[in-house]
Amino acid sequence: ARFMPPEPVAFTPQVDAGFGPVCPQLGPYQPQSEDCLFLNIWTAQPAHARKPVMVYIHGGAYANGSVTDPLNHGAALATHGDVVVVTLNHRLNALGYLYLAPLDARFADSGNAGQLDLICALHWVRRHIAAFGGDPHNITLFGQSGGGAKIATLMGMPAAKGLFHKAITMSGQQVTVSGPQHAFERTQAYLAALGVRDVDALRALPLAKLVEGLKTRDPVMGGALYFGPVLDMRNLTRHPFWPDTNPQSNMLPMMLGNTICEARAFIPETSARVRGLNWDNLAARMAPELKIDILPSWVVAQFREHYPTHSPQQIFYAAITAARSWRGQVIEAEARAAAHTPTWVYQLDFENAKHTDDIGLSFGTMPNPSAAQRVMSRTMMQAFTRFAQSGDPGWPRYTLRERATMIFDTHSHVAHDPRHWERELFARVPYIQPGS
Repeated sequence: ARFMPPEPVAFTPQVDAGFGPVCPQLGPYQPQSEDCLFLNIWTAQPAHARKPVMVYIHGGAYANGSVTDPLNHGAALATHGDVVVVTLNHRLNALGYLYLAPLDARFADSGNAGQLDLICALHWVRRHIAAFGGDPHNITLFGQSGGGAKIATLMGMPAAKGLFHKAITMSGQQVTVSGPQHAFERTQAYLAALGVRDVDALRALPLAKLVEGLKTRDPVMGGALYFGPVLDMRNLTRHPFWPDTNPQSNMLPMMLGNTICEARAFIPETSARVRGLNWDNLAARMAPELKIDILPSWVVAQFREHYPTHSPQQIFYAAITAARSWRGQVIEAEARAAAHTPTWVYQLDFENAKHTDDIGLSFGTMPNPSAAQRVMSRTMMQAFTRFAQSGDPGWPRYTLRERATMIFDTHSHVAHDPRHWERELFARVPYIQPGS
């Protein structure tokens, strides 16, 4: 039901080779329907098997995306690593994260309904995955971007405890979730844009109008409305990684990764923000993209000193990546290291990787891959499936003393505290999770 928690369904032994609808959204994926709670399973020769299970949660922040994207298909990964791959669709944007609790007690869970969808799916996996050759006692979550953020959030949700045994986050962090007051400000802005005042009137609106309302300006951050998990003191009673790592998941092995040039995906080289970049305008153009309050001219000077051969464009991308995308991963890895948890870190340098480049490599789904890309894909799939099997991807744990990091590249290797000066530079400024 709209804005309500999901309801479990009985298992029916029916195999459908097609994909179910995706959550309604401002995006290209079709077909879209509120009846979008489907999962997909890839397994090879499951009879009498107890294979590791890898459950993938898609990105797209909390607003859009779908596992029906060909990059998320699990056949190659299931075959390569002899694992069972499960991918999930769930409710997004206002349908999954509109915080209605202050308006109507019937909808006390609405701010985290999308997360509850994921928890419901994990209950289904635990109960039924053995029928597909999977081991219900060896379930690894992995997800990219918003998918990683959803996993970080699940690691701190009491209702998710015990439903998975390992976690991989790929360029996706959730240090803090949305505060309830900011979340309700967004709810009020959304209702005002739709011209309704109560939940019953909202539920009666046609779906197309609910989707159109997603274009409403965010009253906290600007831009389109942000929706995401809410610190509702019901489903989430503390932030996932603030002020420290949640003790609930400290015993779970976790692998965290980012790409070396995340920002290339957010800001294309053809955009007006990049065209005509020079030393005179670099600081001004960089300022709004850093997403933290730091002196841009000083940042430029520091990066020029450390990378004297870099062009303005290279420094633009490197600084934004470090401040905006990498920072949350560093905070999470350091928090887990401080708690002496089993934690591993990777960095994808291959082909100056941007945000999302690790999806196709880890799934083995890159279209028309070169020989080098096929080799890189096999290397990453091997690390991911080894981690799913044993909880150890094959390189040293991340500690505050060594900060061991696997650099995935043409010649992959372990580095200690890579880009340490970038980490130290931005650590002097408070980090605020976007949407909090």
